[in-house]
Amino acid sequence: MNSRWNLTGRRALVTGGTKGIGKAVAQELLDLGATVLIVARDAAEVAAVVADWTRQGLPAAGLAADVSTAAGRTAIFDYLGTHWPGLDILVNNVGTNVRKAFNEYTAAEYERLFQVNLFSTMEMCRAAYPWLKASAAAAIVNVGSVAGRFDVGTGAPYGMSKAAEEHLARNLAVEWAADGIRVNTVAPWFIRTPLTEPLLARPDFMASVIARTPLGRVGEPEEIAATVAFLCLPGAAYLTGQCLVVDGGLSAKGL
Repeated sequence: MNSRWNLTGRRALVTGGTKGIGKAVAQELLDLGATVLIVARDAAEVAAVVADWTRQGLPAAGLAADVSTAAGRTAIFDYLGTHWPGLDILVNNVGTNVRKAFNEYTAAEYERLFQVNLFSTMEMCRAAYPWLKASAAAAIVNVGSVAGRFDVGTGAPYGMSKAAEEHLARNLAVEWAADGIRVNTVAPWFIRTPLTEPLLARPDFMASVIARTPLGRVGEPEEIAATVAFLCLPGAAYLTGQCLVVDGGLSAKGL
């Protein structure tokens, strides 16, 4: 395989890696030759997903930890310090949402959204920095959202957190370029995941999504995973500070 299009020898950390986009990203990185550590809060889910990959002979490991807490992040990097000699790729995929009108949010709700969607990404990048600086080909990819660019009815705090996450990547791409660390964002539209399935199961909601999407369907996790993986490849070595919007044409449609 052309060395520009595989990740053999690379080590990747994927947050929220047991389901949806995170699991698909981890699978894609494994298929491209990377060794992958997934992190999620549910220990049983982590164990089951890793066991499946191990049975297939894939170099996967898992850890139950909450990246939105200092204790969880410490556990992750303590694990790396014990088990891995280095880290080349960080995929910040963890995210959550509460959908309601702006004035209906409690302080606890929007603070939780920012803690999970933005502050955990900031702190994961900060903690990973010395590891990635030591890599010969480091890449960070944040999984953002088109909600960070315009209103798609997901609630203001979610959109705000995703806009900030994208801008964080843009700033770090400049600040850390001299350290050889590339930082990019992928911004999906509606993707078929456990988080979105209850919404997409409503015929009226699905119809409204399809009506706004030129390709006429929602996306699949594997389609986001392929874009994330591309940003991690040696073939994307001159690409940093960018946001790749993966939205089936939504943002191009206009009126």
